[in-house]
Amino acid sequence: MLQTHLEDGVRTLTLCRAERGNALNPALVDALLEAVEEACADRSLHTLVLRGDGRNFCTGFDLSDLDAASDGDLLHRFVRIETLLAALWHAPLRTVAVVTGRAWGAGADLMAACDLRAATPGASFRFPGAGFGLVLGTRRLAARVGVDAARRLVSEGLTWGAQEACERGLLTDLVDAPDRWLASASKPLPVDRATLMQLHRATRDDRRDEDLAALVRSAALPGLKQRISAYRARQSAAS
Repeated sequence: MLQTHLEDGVRTLTLCRAERGNALNPALVDALLEAVEEACADRSLHTLVLRGDGRNFCTGFDLSDLDAASDGDLLHRFVRIETLLAALWHAPLRTVAVVTGRAWGAGADLMAACDLRAATPGASFRFPGAGFGLVLGTRRLAARVGVDAARRLVSEGLTWGAQEACERGLLTDLVDAPDRWLASASKPLPVDRATLMQLHRATRDDRRDEDLAALVRSAALPGLKQRISAYRARQSAAS
């Protein structure tokens, strides 16, 4: 479900659940977190790349087992995803997301946590977690697009196409040929890891404890599973 490839200081992680839109189930989140932590510890690497197999980058949480899950199961799952996002945000190497198709929900948060964020013209982005009361990745999103735009994206359940996402700063690059762009974007950096970490610390506050607390407060309210079920029913009725 997670394919890894290493070449010339670049480790590429490809989400391989195309039949589920590369949605994040617990096993995939654990595999991603382990791979990100290993990449951060490997000083021979300068770039970590995230991609999705098939049509979509990542369509968010895999909730196919919702009926069997408890509120506690879901809370733990979301905590693990927030831990993954924080690991990417504070990684001591360049992180790159290459998006095709949908980057929705936690998939959009995964992309937003990366330093370079490229997408093909047909990509789309949505952050629906607030629809079932979840606060996940919102501060990082605000750092990308500004507070007002982030609040609207999240609270109104808006969908941005690739062009708008690029114009508003959610993406850094809009590309027709992702592989060609990636070959250029993943060349070795002219600064070492220690300097890169200092640059990160100078340009982004370390508020991972606050981010995790905000997530847990939102997810720990009674009835999480019921809220998710109600959200999915509204989406089905609207489609």
